[in-house]
Amino acid sequence: MSVGLPARRTPPKLIGVLERVDIPAWGARGIHARVDTGARTSALHVDALTELGAGRVRFELARSETGGKRRAPIEATVLRRGRVRSTSGKLESRVFVTATVLLGGAEHRIELGLVDRRHMQNPMLLGRTALAGRFLVDPGRRYLLAAVRQK
Repeated sequence: MSVGLPARRTPPKLIGVLERVDIPAWGARGIHARVDTGARTSALHVDALTELGAGRVRFELARSETGGKRRAPIEATVLRRGRVRSTSGKLESRVFVTATVLLGGAEHRIELGLVDRRHMQNPMLLGRTALAGRFLVDPGRRYLLAAVRQK
């Protein structure tokens, strides 16, 4: 009996503690994202989050995430609802959706918690589940993927 070769796996890309992320379907380019291996989930700052019923939500992205352009509100299907411990240590209820993000020239489908991050330095946080198996983080460096970012 012959044993086949193991499937060749793409080695993880090296990223910095800060990177820029695009969400093409939502018209968002160059979102400054903090890479946080201490956070399990990812989060995105949104404005005007509204429950539509039937498992759908509507929200707006800040103009800084859409290149200063006014964008129509975005509607998405709720993937799940969950309780998350915020940076301040408080338990918060969050709505999670999925989105295809462009990071380092490759598309990745990730789960995003929709949250008010207006008082945070970066509008997006990339957590472990978005990074696992795809990226290694160098905490002493920033914007390592800028050179491979698609235009």
